[in-house]
Amino acid sequence: MAMLQRNMQRAAEWERLRPNPARAVREPPKQPPGAIVPLAPNTIEQLRHVLLERGQLRDATPVFVLAHAGVRPQEALALTWGHVRERPLLIDQAVADGRLKGQKTRKPPRTVTLLAPLEHDLAEWRLHTGRPPASASIFPAADGGLWREHDWRNWRRRAFTPVARACGIDASRPYDLRHSFASLLTHERRLSIVEIAHQLGHNPNVCLSTYAHVMAELDGHRDVSAEDQILAARRAKHRRAGRASGPDVAHDAAASSEATTEGADVQEALCRTRTGDPFLTMEVLYQLS
Repeated sequence: MAMLQRNMQRAAEWERLRPNPARAVREPPKQPPGAIVPLAPNTIEQLRHVLLERGQLRDATPVFVLAHAGVRPQEALALTWGHVRERPLLIDQAVADGRLKGQKTRKPPRTVTLLAPLEHDLAEWRLHTGRPPASASIFPAADGGLWREHDWRNWRRRAFTPVARACGIDASRPYDLRHSFASLLTHERRLSIVEIAHQLGHNPNVCLSTYAHVMAELDGHRDVSAEDQILAARRAKHRRAGRASGPDVAHDAAASSEATTEGADVQEALCRTRTGDPFLTMEVLYQLS
């Protein structure tokens, strides 16, 4: 009963079921029922900065992929270096408790736009791990194999949650990072809802109902590319970090030249080369999403 109750609660949060009206009366939501509030680029960069500052590149890179490619955790953990193409990221499998399987409900493979900042981050991670072959997993488990359920729960509890709380993010789950990618694409106002749904692996109707409130909030805002949003947040974080640590000419120069040198760094590097709740497993989250 406890497992069923928690699963039904999550299904209501993701608008697969109607919320409990009695609960809604006791706790009136500030957002529309079931509304998702994506983390802003500045918040993602704060997570990134803290993880890198602590020397946790292995933990930071999955955060980049979830937030800047919009993949599900099971899809991210199934990625190999062969899935990183010239610009798109190929999504054709997922991890289920240490096993590889195809896309949910037998969906065909899809491609996701590989944003330049994420391409750079992945290139750095590949160099850091010794330039593994195309067949190697991007995010292997500690034993070198595929992630099991307990690996994911441990990573969330020991790596993600402490940093999220340090950044003032109390109720965020790693899965929620993928909504930030949807917000980035929505703010571009370049793709149709059908195209955004394809990037996320959603049905267009589900995508529209999930992010309708995000689209409604864009009235009067100018269009900004996803890459520009990330780079602007990244440069702002560098500037704040520089002021906090005092004058640093070398750091300021690196921050100011980041946007112009990033493309060259990516090319050089590339040429050289579901929840902690025990009752709601990552697999259940994957099937409900």
